[in-house]
Amino acid sequence: MKKFLLGTVGLLALGMGAPASAADMAVKARPPAPAPVAVVYDWTGFYIGANGGWGTSRKCWDFLPVAGGSIAEGCHDADGGTAGGQIGYRWQAGTWVFGIEGQGNWADFQGSNVSLIDPTLRNESRIDAFGLITGQVGYAANNVLFYVKGGAAVTADRYRIFDVPTGLLVATTGDDTRWGAVVGAGIEFGFAPNWSVGVEYNHLFMEDRDHTFVDTTGAFFGTDRISQDVDIVTVRINYRFGGYGAPVAARY
Repeated sequence: MKKFLLGTVGLLALGMGAPASAADMAVKARPPAPAPVAVVYDWTGFYIGANGGWGTSRKCWDFLPVAGGSIAEGCHDADGGTAGGQIGYRWQAGTWVFGIEGQGNWADFQGSNVSLIDPTLRNESRIDAFGLITGQVGYAANNVLFYVKGGAAVTADRYRIFDVPTGLLVATTGDDTRWGAVVGAGIEFGFAPNWSVGVEYNHLFMEDRDHTFVDTTGAFFGTDRISQDVDIVTVRINYRFGGYGAPVAARY
């Protein structure tokens, strides 16, 4: 009986001590929460967009007599608005971005000056459209892209001569297509999934070209050598096909 009582007391003592021992045990710390996954903007993919802005073209005319030589007729700026679209592809390698793009724009760059040879005549030039085929190299600071570009340019030009007293058309070259080169630079900002907006500047080197003018009956009127450079500033918006960006692996 004595042994039974001693055993019972021992069991009760162990039972009372167990909760205290469990309470005294250190609680294992929870593992730290994983770091949030950062999203880095990825510029890789095909894109299509629209643009609009302003441009100006510097024109200088030199009359070319049949006997030879040249006589300066003066210069003017042909400026106005432009709107169009672009399509291209970019691929990103680290922070560097490479691309190729085609752009086509309607334009209304128009200007004129009175001829220095004959004050009764007014020389007018106009660019109705232009196109660009360019390669790009850029640096990406996440969703901000800085880039330069260069390639080929083409303009649709029209040259006309008017009679100053009457305002009537005297001679024209008709529509003319001129090829040249272009260099430019821009900055683009990715503001939403797949969408970006930017500002771009381009300078077109269209060099000199001889143009033959005919009168309203189609008869030969004269020949002028006309130089042309074009400066264009546009605001652009693009939609890129593909995901917004690539997740960076979380670090623990």
